Amino acid sequence: MRVSRAHSIADDLRSKITTGQLQPGQRLPAETELATRYGVSTATLRNALGTLQAEGLVEKIHGRGNFVHPPLRRTTYVGGWGTLDPRTAADAAQRVTIRTTKTTAPKEHPAALLARPEGTALTEILCLTYDGEVPHGLARTYVPHDTTSPPNVGTVTADAPCQGPAARFAVLTPPPAEVRETVCARLPTPDEASTLRIRPTTTVLAITRTTTDATGLIVEAAQLVFPADRVAAVFTSHLLDDADERQTRP
Repeated sequence: MRVSRAHSIADDLRSKITTGQLQPGQRLPAETELATRYGVSTATLRNALGTLQAEGLVEKIHGRGNFVHPPLRRTTYVGGWGTLDPRTAADAAQRVTIRTTKTTAPKEHPAALLARPEGTALTEILCLTYDGEVPHGLARTYVPHDTTSPPNVGTVTADAPCQGPAARFAVLTPPPAEVRETVCARLPTPDEASTLRIRPTTTVLAITRTTTDATGLIVEAAQLVFPADRVAAVFTSHLLDDADERQTRP
């Protein structure tokens, strides 16, 4: 089978990156220069770079060029609480930006999961996590105004990993009575791909989360999206023995 020129170029650049000939953070030559060097069109060269971008080896920064990407580190998402593992969230390079917006209950997912009448006053909380300058995940959370006060708007660093919404990734306090999460792997929406700076063909881990208070009222609905190569999700089950089960029965 004949290997395409784009694949051949990608293989050559990948080899130079993995062997250290091209160092993390190093800017690649201009696309026109690389195309001339390899004797191909700029379209073929961009296809090769696109392959490396999808693999996380190269990052294209608008207006600046293509750069060798540092090795990706995985952030840990702890299921059931919506937290970032303190061992990763405490890293100095880890930060979270938070933007809040007043809105009303729309029909679309995930706000519809709140089971509130259309037009109910809500706060939309958009959280973006970064490792350095690389987006690692986003969470779009909807909270009714009568449930909780929204967090402060702005950039929150993870210097104090056990405090504030940055460490909790916008989970509610006091602790909810129940957290229900549905997890699936899918392709990103155009908006998610743009925000996370990933290709439309990159698989993402999507977590739909609802939290319920002691009265059975759903007080938060959220959609969390992570590039699959940048996060590890951990879910822990606590099994009841016979004695515990008898105590929990009504």
